[in-house]
Amino acid sequence: MNDTIIIGVDHGYAAMKTAHFSFPTGLVEYEHEPYTRKDVLEYDGRYYVVGTGRQPLQKDKTVTEDYYLLTLAAIAKELEHRQAGPVATVHLAAGLPLTGFGRDKKKFREYLFRDGKPVTFRYEWSTYTVTVEKVSLFPQGYAAVLTQSTLLDEPSIIVADIGGWTVDLMRLDGRIPNAATCRSLELGMIRCLDEIAEQIRRSLGLSMTAAQIESVLCGEANSVDNNARSIIHREAGAYAHRLLSAITESGLDVRAMPTIFLGGGAALMKRHVSATDGLCRPLILDDVCLNAKGYERLVGQLSARADHE
Repeated sequence: MNDTIIIGVDHGYAAMKTAHFSFPTGLVEYEHEPYTRKDVLEYDGRYYVVGTGRQPLQKDKTVTEDYYLLTLAAIAKELEHRQAGPVATVHLAAGLPLTGFGRDKKKFREYLFRDGKPVTFRYEWSTYTVTVEKVSLFPQGYAAVLTQSTLLDEPSIIVADIGGWTVDLMRLDGRIPNAATCRSLELGMIRCLDEIAEQIRRSLGLSMTAAQIESVLCGEANSVDNNARSIIHREAGAYAHRLLSAITESGLDVRAMPTIFLGGGAALMKRHVSATDGLCRPLILDDVCLNAKGYERLVGQLSARADHE
């Protein structure tokens, strides 16, 4: 029997992340074989092109099969990257916001586990048979921060995980999450991008895509109109400062203690907020795969501890 492979998956509203990949949550279904082989998932007699656009907002990700199908694609990508072969036993490591962790973990675990039965599917025309042997769930944000041990020496730190739709907040005291401080703000990057697009429509009459706006924020897309570029950076700065105000209003003083920003929006904060502003003491972790890496690391640590008991 093959050894069990630990695969961490971060189920974001805007993007799916594994230890080595990040791809949009878009999923387009086809009744017949689609026009391309790239990013095509075939499951239960249906075809899906993965990664085009993003999912409509689903606060309960178990309501439809979409996030399960995206999980299969994520597993396939990791198996291919690790050259692990098409038949695998997987220990799936995933996460939930700490604010709803206790409420949602049973349902989300069952959604991903599927009774531990082997599942056969095709991804990019390779056939996989995957058995999810176990599902472990961890708090988002916290798992990512645990990969950065040198950042945890402060007696108290704020963690702000800026995702697609939400910004999940918590305070760590002596490396332990303070449950009373956990908040989830609906101020994620989707809100930021939508507001920028609206300002460009109002000011310039242009309908820019989220991909174009993100390219400008990353310092790319040189062909974009200079006036539009100016609006994008102005509104991004306004969003960053609005987010800092919202964090403070949640009872977490960003001036009094270091704030770790991570997730898809961390890179934006890196460009628009610095310690010299006097608004906060930022520590930026802009690797969008950190949550998934953290989940895998935690499973590995728990497994090693169990082996020594």
